Amino acid sequence: MKRRSFLTVAAAGGAAVAASSTFPKPALAQKRIKMVMVSTWPRDFPGLGTGAQRLAKRITAATDGRIQVQYFAAKERVGAFDSFDEVASGKAQAYHAADYYWKGKHPGWAYFTSVPFGLTYTEMNAWIRFGGGQELWDKLAGGFGLKCVMAGNTGVQMGGWFRKEINSVADLKGLKMRIPGLGGDVMAKLGASPVSIPGGQIYENLVSGAIDATEWVGPWNDRFMKFYEAAKYYYYPGFHEPGSMLSFGMNASWWGKLSKNDQIIIAALAAAENDIMMAEYNSKSGSALKSLITDHGVKLRAFNDDIYDAFGKAAEQVFVTVRGHSKLAKEIDDSFRANRSDLAAWSKISDQAYVAQRNRILGI
Repeated sequence: MKRRSFLTVAAAGGAAVAASSTFPKPALAQKRIKMVMVSTWPRDFPGLGTGAQRLAKRITAATDGRIQVQYFAAKERVGAFDSFDEVASGKAQAYHAADYYWKGKHPGWAYFTSVPFGLTYTEMNAWIRFGGGQELWDKLAGGFGLKCVMAGNTGVQMGGWFRKEINSVADLKGLKMRIPGLGGDVMAKLGASPVSIPGGQIYENLVSGAIDATEWVGPWNDRFMKFYEAAKYYYYPGFHEPGSMLSFGMNASWWGKLSKNDQIIIAALAAAENDIMMAEYNSKSGSALKSLITDHGVKLRAFNDDIYDAFGKAAEQVFVTVRGHSKLAKEIDDSFRANRSDLAAWSKISDQAYVAQRNRILGI
């Protein structure tokens, strides 16, 4: 090839390369999408808050910044319990919360966090993914202009912090206790006065005496909150939240305009956070409980069978009221009950049987 011809071809090739190098990258070729995300958790709160923040960062990272998530903790944009309306109205695109906070709008919301004598973490996953739970959640959320997916879990929660020992049902009467969801309705049936306040306000209310008791999550979070400074009796197990699922709720109109690819990315990242958060809680709760007892003088107590039986009886009364609310509430409860029965029967001869034998061998 002559030198002149070679230079001509080379120049053409170089121009082509230069042109291709200025081509937009796939992520930049598409329009950037704004996602304002609000939550019900304080900023940097262990587990709940950090999990929500982790999800927000990963959505932005997984899309190379094409979906720009702007995260606001509780009170930074709206109050914790205003998150629902902020997203349903379209003022924000997503929230991270416990959906039982919205039970005043419809009691069905409680089932998609946790209900008394409800589902454990693994059972909740089974119901939502394969037992018809997601379809019912979509039906409920769609009526409020929302689309919700699983995005965290804290597992079986503790029964709560009390200033005095709880030896009988009579000890619950007149007790002012922070406990939201249907668990609060159960306590009301037993004579207590349930109060629903955001997590960031519990400590000050417990210290001031505005409330006599509180449930929150478990040892890891409860130690961070320093509840032991105001109450020393720590009860287990919690009947009210055996597998508290957290929700990534999005504005349905905004969600519907996303590409299928973006919907898959967001749903996958939320599902990953659902598993990551539960693993983190399991990892940190045991050592935190030991610290509460040995370093802070916390007195660990188990609810006796008489009290637990009373919880069970009151819970059934609450479910009767829920079922009478609407056709959809009954449909959700029917699905929940059918799945609980099937899942519990399997768990009895799988997880429960194995753990009981393992712990017997280990002397635990």
